Amino acid sequence: MAIFRKKQKKEHTSQLDMLDPGRMPRHVAIIMDGNGRWAEQRGMPRLFGHRAAMEAVRNIVRASSDWGIQVLSLYAFSTENWSRPHEEVQGLMDLLVEFLNKELEQLHQENVLIRMMGDMSRLPDGVRTAITEAFVKTANNTGLILNLGLNYGGRQELLHAVQDLLNTHDGTPLSHEAIESRLYTAGLPDPDLVIRTSGEQRISNFMLYQIAYAEFVFCQEYWPGFTTEHYKQALLEYQHRDRRFGGTIS
Repeated sequence: MAIFRKKQKKEHTSQLDMLDPGRMPRHVAIIMDGNGRWAEQRGMPRLFGHRAAMEAVRNIVRASSDWGIQVLSLYAFSTENWSRPHEEVQGLMDLLVEFLNKELEQLHQENVLIRMMGDMSRLPDGVRTAITEAFVKTANNTGLILNLGLNYGGRQELLHAVQDLLNTHDGTPLSHEAIESRLYTAGLPDPDLVIRTSGEQRISNFMLYQIAYAEFVFCQEYWPGFTTEHYKQALLEYQHRDRRFGGTIS
């Protein structure tokens, strides 16, 4: 595991341009953390940080598409986030609708396919409408898959999968495939790389099944300050790892 410092040294620049296109992760998952603290450091309300975070999302989605990442999963709103103050939750939902309304046409033009993982039933009507429109508009796109974690929790996802298995089980031996087909990420490759911003080093109920063999990179930069240079550094760190999946290097 690596921890990035906030200040980037000039000597890193040449290294960051040396990414190997043949060793890029298929699936990058990001725990976008630190919006509120980023705002508080500037004497601003937390929603100021959430709004600034939208620009970081825009940049990282574009970079992922340009660099050949197949799937980008963003942990946008967890099942635990409902416990935050009502004004903050409402503001987050409004920002999500605003982002989708503003960016959908551009994402579509860039051949991005939008998916969601999480329980849509609790989301406000406006969010459900916006995300459904995004699904429909981008359904036939063949580029980057943007997988948004909304009202998502790893434990909830596993409970949902187990409940469905119990309801449909026909007595045949259970398999990994049977579980995976019932996860919100069905049909997607497991994450190769998990990035968490803000310096925190925990997974916070994120993709508990899927990240069993993922590489982790922790960046101290708060999410609104996470740039494509930070992203390149995380990808470069990933490319320097030896992934053994429990085995040994031959």
